[in-house]
Amino acid sequence: MRKEPRQERSRRMVERIVTAGRTVLARDGYARFVTTRVADEAGISPGSLYQYFRNKDELLTVLMERYWAETGDRVTAALADRLTAPPGRLVPDAVEALLRALEHDSQLLRVVTEEVPRRYSEVHLHALRRRIQDLGSAYLAGRTPGERSGSTRSWVLVAALEALSVRWVLEQPGITRDELVRELTVLVAHYVGGADPRESLGY
Repeated sequence: MRKEPRQERSRRMVERIVTAGRTVLARDGYARFVTTRVADEAGISPGSLYQYFRNKDELLTVLMERYWAETGDRVTAALADRLTAPPGRLVPDAVEALLRALEHDSQLLRVVTEEVPRRYSEVHLHALRRRIQDLGSAYLAGRTPGERSGSTRSWVLVAALEALSVRWVLEQPGITRDELVRELTVLVAHYVGGADPRESLGY
């Protein structure tokens, strides 16, 4: 950011700009995301916006950092106290947490994943994945110490769950939410090993 907000008034102005930027990006898309639109949405002059952000690149960088951090907070908060549960219970909770986080603003998710250049999200998305992978690694290491690499399996699981969940939210295929959760639970529990996932799901 061009100017770090120190006073309460400045912090409120930054939040106003960021909120407006998020609205414009989700509503109008990346191609029409310009600072004048954001200023209009925030009800301020472009000059007021430029006091804190030099250009739309700086504003987009903050927007993406906030978006992925908030998404990560929602997922990790739902999982942090469930790491002692068996896969049959942990995985549905993990999938539900991920779906809720992605659905929180599905229109913005679409713009972020399909329109915004990767350079704006890459670092922040990597940090989100790292947070979830670390939780997964800790869980897997506790279940099968000394066996296959927990970090490798965690990377595979996080990549698979992320890709499938994003596709489901954006494409809305003819698959119900319950069906998706059940199938992903079977897939993950079978991959991790342990109890037969069909038993915990009532198959």
